Amino acid sequence: MKNIELPIYSISEFMVLNNDADFYANMLYPHVKNHHFTNLPHKHDFFLTILFTNGSGKHEVDFKTYTVERGAIFVLKPGQMHFWELSADVDGYVFFHSRIFFESGFHALSIKDFHFFNSFQSSPIYKLTDIRLSKIELFMHELVEEYRKSEILKSAKIQCLISLVYTEIARENGKFENISNKTYLAKLKLFEDLIESNFKELKLVKQYATKLNISEKHLNRITKSCIGKTSTQLIAERNILEAKRMLIYSNLNVSQIGEALGYFDSSYFVRFFKKNTGITPLVFIRKCTFSNYGIKKQV
Repeated sequence: MKNIELPIYSISEFMVLNNDADFYANMLYPHVKNHHFTNLPHKHDFFLTILFTNGSGKHEVDFKTYTVERGAIFVLKPGQMHFWELSADVDGYVFFHSRIFFESGFHALSIKDFHFFNSFQSSPIYKLTDIRLSKIELFMHELVEEYRKSEILKSAKIQCLISLVYTEIARENGKFENISNKTYLAKLKLFEDLIESNFKELKLVKQYATKLNISEKHLNRITKSCIGKTSTQLIAERNILEAKRMLIYSNLNVSQIGEALGYFDSSYFVRFFKKNTGITPLVFIRKCTFSNYGIKKQV
């Protein structure tokens, strides 16, 4: 059997108010109850935040499994694959929005000013302290209430509340904000932006270093200093993530996926995948087939 196509959901496909295609907010229990398709692997084209205040379960994001518990907050970028298995008593808050919706409310603030949306190295989950949880829970409750109203300056208030939520998360888990060399941090962010836009075409560190107008040695110094990884590792990790997604959720074979990612030698692509994951692409497919991914793929 062929594998299923991974759906990509937009805000308009949820039970939004007033046909709003830019923002959505709800208590988590009715959200899960009314949108059963979130139990199956899928992607979004928007920014998603989920706060758990009750219940348990697991939440899988890009082939990594995370524990659901009180005080866990997830922040997902557009394009990330995820699904969950939650207990019947789960509750909390959820909201999502387009980039345009958030940034239209600010002249000097970008969604990528928050490290958890800026870097593909960032974790999708953060465990909040009780004090931070109380603050964010208040903000998210107000978000849900404001979303249900039709009052003057509604969007402006929602945008401010979103910013407050993100600021509290960043202060609790400011991994990148703790980097003292801000020049290095700025270059790292530019490097990751370039990888995201060019990883299928550009594979060599020197190609990215040229675009950044710095030497390969200096680019490696930046990445090692900021996150303890080489520039080559960052490029490889982004390609491996996309390879995993395509291996499970496309109708292409291994050779075709390698070519789609810019690896035109099939045997080299297999070696590259195994070097970075410890297993071959076919073994990876078999490990995922007939599992929680809802896949039945012929290998």
